[in-house]
Amino acid sequence: MQISASFKTVSQALAAVLLLGLLLAAPAQAQRKGHTTVANPDGSLATTAAGPAKPARLQPLFGGLTPAQATQVIGEAQLKAIAASFTNKDEASAFFTTKGYDYLRENKPDTATYRFNLAWLLNPQNAEAYRGLGIIASSQPSPDAAIGLLAKGLALSPGSTLLMSDLGASYLIRYGQTKKKKDLTAGMELLQRATAAEPTNAVAWQQLARGLYYQEKYPEAWAAVHKGQSLSVTSLDFDLITDLLAKLPDPQGTFK
Repeated sequence: MQISASFKTVSQALAAVLLLGLLLAAPAQAQRKGHTTVANPDGSLATTAAGPAKPARLQPLFGGLTPAQATQVIGEAQLKAIAASFTNKDEASAFFTTKGYDYLRENKPDTATYRFNLAWLLNPQNAEAYRGLGIIASSQPSPDAAIGLLAKGLALSPGSTLLMSDLGASYLIRYGQTKKKKDLTAGMELLQRATAAEPTNAVAWQQLARGLYYQEKYPEAWAAVHKGQSLSVTSLDFDLITDLLAKLPDPQGTFK
């Protein structure tokens, strides 16, 4: 599935990378008016003292339900009626994945979540359903849920450079929070694979630059920044540029 260039970016709300251009207006935390929600590792939202979580259909993977349990939430007759409008369930799943991305672009994460959930329920092997839900989960304070969902997607589609770069960025975000070397290592391995497999992925180059910054490889980080810039100016991460300038002047003199 091909996504627009702006959609391939990563937001600064998941510290700053998974939704740039797509969800710039999304809240920095997963919240509803009057309620505070906490993410479970599977992407579901836990009940807190402040109030209940969102309905299961509005949580990634129906809040951690099995497909059989999720079918009961939708209603077996309703699910069959939905599938009957398409040639097969795989086609229906692909349709709802596309609709999910459309609603994400419109900054309607709840509606998008329901569509991605339908896509997953109709075809649990649809890697893009996991990616969409992972992007939605990236609005939560912790990247754990996003990592879990994106990892499931990558396991189903190991050649997807979008999943590689999204998951790699999520690991770097967690490294920024925890400083655990294993997260930095995992993130860099994924981003190196993504840029090697798709050298024109401008956002992946910027994410790789952030990892190189964390490794204190500042000249290499600048080179990755400029590589991404040469492919797409909109890919630039100006927070990273500010951080880099504090460590090493731009060797090309573009940023001062």
